[in-house]
Amino acid sequence: MSFRRSGGLTARNFRPCLPQNLRIRSTFPPLLSRKFHASSLLCAIRSQVLKDVGEGITEVQIIQWYVEEGAHIEEWKPLCQYQSDKAVDDITSRYEGVIKKLHFETDDTVPTGRALCDIEVEDGKYPDDNPPHESTAEPTPASGVTAAVQAAESSLVSPPPTNTPDVAEEAPKSKHASLAVPAVRGLLKNHGVDILSVTGTGKDGRVTKDDVMKFVTARDTPAAQTSSASVPVLPDTRQAESTVNLTPIQSQMFKVMTKSLNTPHFLYADELQINGLNAIRQKLASNKRDPTKITFLPFVVKAVSQALADFPLLNARVDVSDPNKPKLVMRAKHNIGVAMDTPTGLIVPNIKDVANRSIVEIAAEIARLSALGKSGKLTPADLSGGTITVSNIGNIGGTYVAPVIVPTEVAILGVGRSRTVPVFDEAGQVTRGDMVNFSWSADHRVIDGATMARMGNRVRELIESPELMLLNLR
Repeated sequence: MSFRRSGGLTARNFRPCLPQNLRIRSTFPPLLSRKFHASSLLCAIRSQVLKDVGEGITEVQIIQWYVEEGAHIEEWKPLCQYQSDKAVDDITSRYEGVIKKLHFETDDTVPTGRALCDIEVEDGKYPDDNPPHESTAEPTPASGVTAAVQAAESSLVSPPPTNTPDVAEEAPKSKHASLAVPAVRGLLKNHGVDILSVTGTGKDGRVTKDDVMKFVTARDTPAAQTSSASVPVLPDTRQAESTVNLTPIQSQMFKVMTKSLNTPHFLYADELQINGLNAIRQKLASNKRDPTKITFLPFVVKAVSQALADFPLLNARVDVSDPNKPKLVMRAKHNIGVAMDTPTGLIVPNIKDVANRSIVEIAAEIARLSALGKSGKLTPADLSGGTITVSNIGNIGGTYVAPVIVPTEVAILGVGRSRTVPVFDEAGQVTRGDMVNFSWSADHRVIDGATMARMGNRVRELIESPELMLLNLR
C-alpha cells in the first residue's frame, strides 16, 4: 500500500495499490466487501390485472397486443384488444413504465382477476395493489468492488476469445406485422393461416384481407400435373378434412348456449295479423315532411315493453347463487335486446329503458346499434344489462323458430317471416291477411304456461291494434 502525501488521509486521496502479479481470488475478505455498496434502482414491478369488463363476463380472449416486452407505455394508453361476450374493445394501461412481461399471447383466453402483464414503474408512484406475477428469478448483477473482482478473476482464468464466422440471420419483420383487425383475424382462423406467415402490405407491415386471400390462393393452388391421354385420371374420392379454431364469437356462443340449455325451456307460438300495422307504416313512409323509414321491429319492441308493464315477471332474472334457495331479481327498466346478424356473427345489443322511448327513438337506436355491429365497434355497455330479447329471424327467412333463452333472462321472442295469405274477415268474406308468427321461449322453472300465454296475447293485441299503444306512449 502507498499513500500520496496531501492534507491528510481522506476518502478522496486514499488509493489502494495491489501488486501486478497478484492473482485475485473470489474469496475476498468479508470486511472489505461490506465497505462498498451499489445503490439499487428506484423501480418496482406492478401487474396489470384484468378487471370485470361487463355483467356476467368471466373471461376474455386477447385479439392483439399493442405493446411488446421492453416497450415503454404511458398511463391510459391501449395495451391490447380483447373480445368478450361478442364485443371488441381495448384495455388501457393503469401504469406508466416499461413492459417487463406479457403473460398471455394472442388468441389466449384470460379469466378475470388474472395478470395480463407486468410493468416496471417508478418506485412509490403507484400503490402495490396488484402484486407482480410470479416469474423465474434472474441473478442479481454484481456491483462495486465485488463486480470488479469477479471480472478480474474471469479474465485470468477464461481462455482468450476466438473469432467465429458471422451467421446470416433473416431480417426481422416490422413490430406491427402481427397486428390485424378482428375481421382479418377471423379470416386467418377460417383458413388456418399463421399471421406471421403472411407478408403484410398495409401500414407498418400490417396484414390485410387481400394479403390473406393471396396467401391462401397461392397455398391451395394445386401443382401442375402431367397426364397421359392413354391413362385416365380418376377423381380423388378421399375425404378432405381440416381443423380450424372457433372464432371469438363462436367461442362465446358455445359457452353461453351450453349454459342456456341447462334451463328447461317452455315454448309458446302464436300467429298475428299485421294489416293495421302495415297500413300505418305505409302512411309514415309516404309522409314527405318526415321520410323516416320505420321498420316492423321498433313496433314489436315497444309492444313487448308495454306488455311487460302488466307482466313484470318476464323482465326478471333468476339468482341461483345459493342453489338451495333460488331467488327472483325483479328489474324496473326494460332493456330489450335485439339479435343482429353481422359479418362477424350473431350479436345481441340491447336498447336501454325502452319504456321511456318513443317508437322513433327506438328505431334510431336500432339503426345506431346495427351500424356499430357491422363495423365491430359495439362496446360492453351496448351488450350488457339486457332483460329480455327479441330475435327477428324473419329478416333472413323462416316462419317458425325455437329461440334459446339468454342465461341472465327468463324469456325471449322469435319473430318469423311475414307472409300474405287469404283469410276470412268478420263477415265471412275471404280477404287479404298479412300474417306473422311469434315464437316465445320462457324459463319453465319460474314461468308457467298460463303466464307466458297471457303475455303473448297482450303483445298480439298491441300489434294487431297498434292504436292501443298510443294510450301508453310517453
